Amino acid sequence: MPTTPSPRRLVLGTRNRKKCVELEPLLAPYGFELQTLADLPTAIEVAESGATFAENAALKASQQARRLGLWVLGEDSGLEVEALKGAPGVYSARFAGEQGNDEANNQLLLEKLRDVPTEKRWARYVCHISLSDPSGNIRVDVEDYCRGRIRREYAGSAGFGYDPLFEIVEYHRTFGELGLEVKSILSHRSRAVRRFVPQLLAVYQ
Repeated sequence: MPTTPSPRRLVLGTRNRKKCVELEPLLAPYGFELQTLADLPTAIEVAESGATFAENAALKASQQARRLGLWVLGEDSGLEVEALKGAPGVYSARFAGEQGNDEANNQLLLEKLRDVPTEKRWARYVCHISLSDPSGNIRVDVEDYCRGRIRREYAGSAGFGYDPLFEIVEYHRTFGELGLEVKSILSHRSRAVRRFVPQLLAVYQ
């Protein structure tokens, strides 16, 4: 009787389980079992001291991989708003000061864009993924984007972060309204993963 191959273990270098929920369905078809740092008591805290998404992703991947001795996917993502000259950028999760306070971050974004007309509220979500082998060597680097516009008020309760304000113009809906199934096709993270998977399969042994 044939045996089922064991899943290949891959660590997502974050404690944010919501990111895991988004990424897991995209990687599971290729035989990968995704864990977060919340599943690994020996994981360390990595300072996101980089000036770019790429630098932060590499830091999270390589430092955590050396600590755990495992393959680690470091992902850094955020929102860049044209009218704010690219802000909040790498500070997206702590835009209002407190890490991961989505409500405060969204309120600050609305305040800063209060006088900006609809036609100038363009923005893009950015996702950079770095893959480190267990020795801390970066083996894969990819980046991709999703373009949209910032609404004047919340719409929808799905997703996280700026999703209730980020409108996909062609759909006339925010990510908060479109939900996970549509987001898994259109989002910056899903686009980056689609670029990432062929390279992951080529190097992961």
